[in-house]
Amino acid sequence: MKRVVVLDYGFGNVRSAVRALERVGASVELTADARAASEADGLVVPGVGAFAAVMKGLAAVNGGQIVGRRLAGGRPVLGICVGMQVMFEAGDEHGQHTEGLGEWPGLVDRLEAPIVPHMGWDTVEAPEGTVLFDGIADERFYFVHSYAARDFVLGADAPSSNRLKRPLVTWSEHGGRFVAAVENGPLSATQFHPEKSGDAGAQLLRNWLTTL
Repeated sequence: MKRVVVLDYGFGNVRSAVRALERVGASVELTADARAASEADGLVVPGVGAFAAVMKGLAAVNGGQIVGRRLAGGRPVLGICVGMQVMFEAGDEHGQHTEGLGEWPGLVDRLEAPIVPHMGWDTVEAPEGTVLFDGIADERFYFVHSYAARDFVLGADAPSSNRLKRPLVTWSEHGGRFVAAVENGPLSATQFHPEKSGDAGAQLLRNWLTTL
């Protein structure tokens, strides 16, 4: 049984992520303890709400350091929703520019669509070689967000200690293309909520567990 820590930084609906991981066979602990987070087979960084608030919560528990140390050692991390967004360099919400964890270059900003937030079930465009979407690339997943990364350019000057292979980027569309998921060495992330995506989301979590 794989041991997974869901990082508890006092923000977001983390209990649903815990229950979803338990249902697919993981042994799950909800904690902000750095040692437990470092030693677990996998670390999940959940997140809902505002980019700046999530970054503030992560800073309070040294979340950036925990994530960085795991990735430097090739230890798997999964970001969910805003937990994915904060892996980018920065977020721009309501005119407030906030630095992210900087694992990927790029900006998270408001979707350009007639209706925002993007809420409900939607399809994705997964790349060849994907592990997360193995067997479920044609399924729908549950999104609820107003902001996203609308480009993915891993520049030559980006942090590269965990960049052993070319990142696999999955896309979706709401008023334009945006990043729906990324698989980049030990760092994976989804803009949608697998824990709210029914059978397809459960299978994605199972797929992630196979990488631990």
